[in-house]
Amino acid sequence: MQIEIDPELLLLALTHRSFAYENGGIPTNERLEFLGDSILGQAVTVRLFRDHPELDEGELAKRRASLVSSAALAEVGRAIGLGPFIRLGRGETMTGGADKPSILADTVEAIIGATYLDAGDDEATALVLRLVSPLMSDPARFGAAMDPKTSLQEAAARLGAPPPVYEVAESGPDHSKHFLATVSVGELVRASGEGSSKKQAEMAAALEAWTSLNAG
Repeated sequence: MQIEIDPELLLLALTHRSFAYENGGIPTNERLEFLGDSILGQAVTVRLFRDHPELDEGELAKRRASLVSSAALAEVGRAIGLGPFIRLGRGETMTGGADKPSILADTVEAIIGATYLDAGDDEATALVLRLVSPLMSDPARFGAAMDPKTSLQEAAARLGAPPPVYEVAESGPDHSKHFLATVSVGELVRASGEGSSKKQAEMAAALEAWTSLNAG
């Protein structure tokens, strides 16, 4: 099933802020991303609630967090071949921005937002469910999302690899810090994650690395 989206709206959904900055400050996909994030969360919440009457509120929240995480949405973006279509600035293009989890995830959300505006709530919800259904059927994912650092450590041990090593860089003023964590598991995988705290960034990086290891 295909959804027709207004070409200009779709182009906006694919426009990263780095491209906008280099092209005279044109509009970016960030407002669409904000909208898509809300629609994504609602669609996933309702599906989990209806499909799993046996789960309590805490377990439902953990599963939702797994399915709407940057790592999960980046996996969705890769599955649909989204990366090459994202409009990026030169710097992001040169540093592999088309495969960065945060950029892929944000663009997936922007496309969901664009679908809502052009095709309506039902079509946007249906799109979300088609995109995340493969993830919902993978029970191992939920364990990893709840404790990604432990899950990554266990995966490394199972593969006979050294323990994960984390590096964290921070930027921004004291009242609005931003953290970028990078984790390496020997020569097997190297992944990054972002967050508003060191712990959050490390967890995002660990989940991305775990996802990469299990995809392989």
